Amino acid sequence: MDRLRLVLLSDTHGRHDDLDVPDGDILVHAGDFTKSGTEREVASFGAFLKRMPHPAKCIVAGNHDFLFERQPERAREYLGDGHYLFDSGASVHGLEVWGSPWQPWFHDWAFNLPRGPKLAERWALVPTGIDLLITHSPPAGVLDRTFRGERVGCEDLSAALQRISPKLHVFGHIHEDRGAHLAPDGRLSLNACNLNLRYQPVHAAMVVDWGENGPALVQGLT
Repeated sequence: MDRLRLVLLSDTHGRHDDLDVPDGDILVHAGDFTKSGTEREVASFGAFLKRMPHPAKCIVAGNHDFLFERQPERAREYLGDGHYLFDSGASVHGLEVWGSPWQPWFHDWAFNLPRGPKLAERWALVPTGIDLLITHSPPAGVLDRTFRGERVGCEDLSAALQRISPKLHVFGHIHEDRGAHLAPDGRLSLNACNLNLRYQPVHAAMVVDWGENGPALVQGLT
């Protein structure tokens, strides 16, 4: 495989135009591109995507993106030729990619499910052999700590990752625990939130180069 450059965003909440987004081969957004999930906000994000030069774009929704839950067909129209991944996959530049918006119940927002069987059912849909997994929720215990010190990631997603074994897992949701984690099995996990807890766009896009040895983070830990 020739080297691919992935540019990763998450939790931009309408502040996408305030970010410096590097060029690359694949633009990934792990959800919460709106603040209130209105059609106007989704249209703004769609216009932003169209301006981006990346040949491929992969998007999942988040708990703020209500239009994708309430009027999914209408919402998808704004994403143009982007790969909107809703418990679904795509082959993108030689990578097998899967995306899902679900997260453990969180203040009755969009794409909430109770912990336990209902979330486990969603993660059971993910096939093995995935290279890149994009979820809005973090797994339990990995870059999922709130400012109160609580771990709020999904236990069922953690269990499913042992089977799925993606090379790269990109997510967001918990603004205050942005960062990178390398598992003993070599899986690279990235919380790619761009906004801090005060919804200020303080973090640059993460950039991952994917070569013969898999993905490597080359920008974005600040």
